[in-house]
Amino acid sequence: MPKVVSRSAVSSSTDAKPTASSATALRVYYCICGEFILVVDKSLTSLPRRPEDKAIVVRSQDGDGTNARAFKLNANYKDPILLERQNGHERQYRFHCPRCTLPIGYQSTPPPASASPFIYILPGALTQIQGRLPPDAFEGENDA
Repeated sequence: MPKVVSRSAVSSSTDAKPTASSATALRVYYCICGEFILVVDKSLTSLPRRPEDKAIVVRSQDGDGTNARAFKLNANYKDPILLERQNGHERQYRFHCPRCTLPIGYQSTPPPASASPFIYILPGALTQIQGRLPPDAFEGENDA
């Protein structure tokens, strides 16, 4: 057999300025079942909430790109639903966990997530620690 020789070189520079992406801490979120769902550049608790349903608002598009969040979503889309709101109808394109099919969130335009200006994460749908329920998982449930 021929002799295998491999060579590699590692290069780094202490003079390089840090980029915006290198200074950003990514947050990983999981479904209640433990499946990886979302990586985003900001904590979900620090993002605004939608008044109608308290869903977390993740800006996915912006005209100049300064306010858009960097994220990766791992979810399956289902058929859209039509909701009745006080000021009219709202069409929601919902996405679900690929493992357990629990609803994770929605958007107002057809998939993919990058096509919509916002995606909305349902309250209590995601956790940062696998196997642990988020604190707001059963918020608003009645003790019947």
